[in-house]
Amino acid sequence: MSESSFYSLKAAKKNDELFDFAELKGKTVLIVNTASACGFTPQYKGLQALYEKYKDSDFTIIGFPCNQFGGQEPGTDEEIATFCTVNHGVTFPLMKKSDVNGDNTSEVFKWLKSQKAGILGIERIKWNFEKFLINKEGVVVNRWASTTTPTAIDAEVAKII
Repeated sequence: MSESSFYSLKAAKKNDELFDFAELKGKTVLIVNTASACGFTPQYKGLQALYEKYKDSDFTIIGFPCNQFGGQEPGTDEEIATFCTVNHGVTFPLMKKSDVNGDNTSEVFKWLKSQKAGILGIERIKWNFEKFLINKEGVVVNRWASTTTPTAIDAEVAKII
């Protein structure tokens, strides 16, 4: 796939409207698969802090709720959005609940995994809160495991904004 193909992606928002990634041209983007009932769920607060810190510098975070890991995102899209806002103050965009592995993998995660494999070249997402950083040219520049906190990636984000 060409580097520009990031901007040809689309994803469904929680209200089923399509979000066109062409809108992200010129922005630094962090994409995260999220869950509301996971040990890593407190990372929502760190992600929100990162978003607040850099959103005025053409940076955004896009969350993709996913129920593929331990059934830790069982709610409806509306319940997920409410939970994130009320409990973690999330204001960055959340997409419709999506699969990140398997036959119904979202086209966004198919593309991300093809661009940046994980440890030992494994493409599949291992757990909730894996993170992909995309630069202003639409290139995946880094991928982090669930255990890497938003605070730990702050310097990397700051470098490419």
